[in-house]
Amino acid sequence: MKKTLSLLFLMSCLTSFGQGDVVEASATGDRKIEKAYRTPIAPRIIDTIIPTAIVEYPLLPLKYETTTEVEQIHPASIKMKEKLPQLYNTYIKLGIGSELMPLGEVYYNNNRSRKYIYGLHVKHLSSFGNIKEYSNAQFDRTKAMIYGGINEKRYSLLGQVHYNNQGLHYYGISDSLNLDRDSIAQRYSDFGISGTYSSFKKDSANINYSVGLKYNNYSSKKPLDNNLSDWRARENFFGVNSRAFYKQGKEVYSLDLNVNYNGYKYGGLDTTSTGLDSGLVLNNTVINLKPMITTFLFGDRFKANIGVDLTLDVHNKTKFYIYPLAEVKYSMFNDIFIPYVGIRGGLKQNTFKGLTQTNEFILPNVALRNEKTPIDFYGGIKGTLSKNISFNAGISFANVKDKALFVTDTTHSIGNKFDVIYDTMNVTTIEASISYQMKEKIKVDAIGRYYSYSPLNNSYAWNLPQFQFIIRGEYNLYDKFLFTLDFNLEQGRKALALTPDTDVTIENGQRIKDLKFVTDINLGVEYRYTKRLSAFIQFNNLASQRYYRWYNSPVQAFQVLGGITFRF
Repeated sequence: MKKTLSLLFLMSCLTSFGQGDVVEASATGDRKIEKAYRTPIAPRIIDTIIPTAIVEYPLLPLKYETTTEVEQIHPASIKMKEKLPQLYNTYIKLGIGSELMPLGEVYYNNNRSRKYIYGLHVKHLSSFGNIKEYSNAQFDRTKAMIYGGINEKRYSLLGQVHYNNQGLHYYGISDSLNLDRDSIAQRYSDFGISGTYSSFKKDSANINYSVGLKYNNYSSKKPLDNNLSDWRARENFFGVNSRAFYKQGKEVYSLDLNVNYNGYKYGGLDTTSTGLDSGLVLNNTVINLKPMITTFLFGDRFKANIGVDLTLDVHNKTKFYIYPLAEVKYSMFNDIFIPYVGIRGGLKQNTFKGLTQTNEFILPNVALRNEKTPIDFYGGIKGTLSKNISFNAGISFANVKDKALFVTDTTHSIGNKFDVIYDTMNVTTIEASISYQMKEKIKVDAIGRYYSYSPLNNSYAWNLPQFQFIIRGEYNLYDKFLFTLDFNLEQGRKALALTPDTDVTIENGQRIKDLKFVTDINLGVEYRYTKRLSAFIQFNNLASQRYYRWYNSPVQAFQVLGGITFRF
């Protein structure tokens, strides 16, 4: 305390020198300061709660009476404008024609069924007439077919068995030779069986597919000499055709796989029956693989197919081919006009059966080659002018190799049979058609075709027409009279002639015979006495033109065929 007072006195002395007359007095004292402390209470809000009065609303004892009326609902009635036509199981057609031409035909099938389908068809047509100045021209054709199938929601299974028997004579020779009818007779026997399984899965995530199996045996007539029984055409065909497709969005992906084997035999390998007749054994296998993509755009108005055909030809030599497959079309003005353009190619397996169905007068020993089309460019426009009229017009340019042509044979016959030769050619086709249909009352189709051939080794494409005009029509008059019309015009067919003649010309060292204009008009009339019984009459070759179906093979002139039909 003394040190503190001394320090204060010293400081006051020092400051006194600068303040003048300032006098300070000091004294001692004692001052107490209270200690600080923290309030141990937390802050809180103090509010006043005002109680609310409880109001009660008692239920009033009121009761309201209600009434209910139910209106009667009358059952709905459906009036069908058109009833489904009644179906009959059996249809029989019997007739007889000029030149002693009997006709018999039977159809049998089941009635309407969602699941099962089955039936049969048997037909016979023959002629005992002859053609003036030509050898025996009698023929007979008999065919029978049985079919059946099952249709389910997810799959279908269809099968068919057929047998055809056709007899004919090689009549394209003068009757002055007085040939024995058996020496110029021919008969083809055809037996086949086929079946197809198809799936119909609705789920788009699944792949739908179809598989078909086919077997066919085809043969010509045995020679009169039993020792030469093997010297006839015998053909066995096996085929497996399959297809799978998958749809995803606007695209459809498909894949075709086909394997077709054809075994043709005449006599034996490296054998001869006469000095001019040698054996033929040909085994031909064709394998096709076709992947393809189909796409739809612009509300399905635009459609495009793009793919490729991969073909393996196992014949005399094994060759592999690649053919393009592409098509584009676009629908304009609600399907009024649909222009299209495309490119395609492929290989056609020629068989002895297929050739005889085109020309039944060929030799039983013919060389078989597959027809190949490396490229075929086509385009056109189709559409509908109204709900009754549709049309199509197009043009195509194709290069075809090993095109089968029929020429008269003089090596193995006396000129009344045809041999098959092959040539490479460019083929241009212009085609136009128009169709008119008014319900089931009138149906008319008119087709015009123009062909241009450029063979490599021949002057002309023998027996093929240059121009065709076809009219097909049906007219139903009050469901009592039914008229049918077939009108066929052909022009430009040329044949390779054997001997000089007045109407034969020579080009490039080949004798050319013009087969002239063909006019074939057929008219049919059916009178329906009742729904089950009717009578018919058919007029064939109304122009009575004995035109050449093949070189030196004219057709019969005017013919009449009539008979009755009945159903039960």
